[in-house]
Amino acid sequence: MNKEKKIFKTYTLIPFTFYLFVFVIGCSTTPKITRIDAAAQVDLSGYWNDTDSREVAMEMIKDALSRPWIDDFISQKKEKPRIVVGTIRNRSMEHINTQTFVKDLEREVLNSGRAKFVASMDERQEIREEKIDQSFHADAATQKSLGQEKGADFMIRGQINTIMDEAGNTQLKYYQVELEAINILTNEKVWIGQKKIKKLVQRRGAKF
Repeated sequence: MNKEKKIFKTYTLIPFTFYLFVFVIGCSTTPKITRIDAAAQVDLSGYWNDTDSREVAMEMIKDALSRPWIDDFISQKKEKPRIVVGTIRNRSMEHINTQTFVKDLEREVLNSGRAKFVASMDERQEIREEKIDQSFHADAATQKSLGQEKGADFMIRGQINTIMDEAGNTQLKYYQVELEAINILTNEKVWIGQKKIKKLVQRRGAKF
């Protein structure tokens, strides 16, 4: 009889022990989340991040719009130049969301007040499709007709390159961002800019 009671107690404790184990594991793996300022500089891995994108865009557009080409254009045309961002190629060794970088460039151009900004090729196509749809379905007084677009005067395009150097637990990441502004009418390059970033990443050795 005592033996049967012991067996019963053992089988009774098994589910309890299992659920206790699951509870402990669950508590230990629950992430701790802290909200921080979206503009705060946080660099966890050493990879290209939002801070790099924002700061590079700000510095390079500031440099581009401070050069003589923009004042020459305003002096001749008596209006601000219209700019479009073309292709930004990722030639680095890591995944970089270049669309985020493009949006940072667009924002800096617009916020400068020195130039106007033209929608990208994909955006223009979407708007043209909307105009076509309006021509069939919208009231004539509110339709936006095709052929009224403002063409861009200059295109900004470029690339992001990286060089990696590593020894032991120390890694040097070197980013070089190259941008250029091109006169769309003449194909002349009116500005070439370059921004370099170096990051020294030191990882702790494994402990046993």
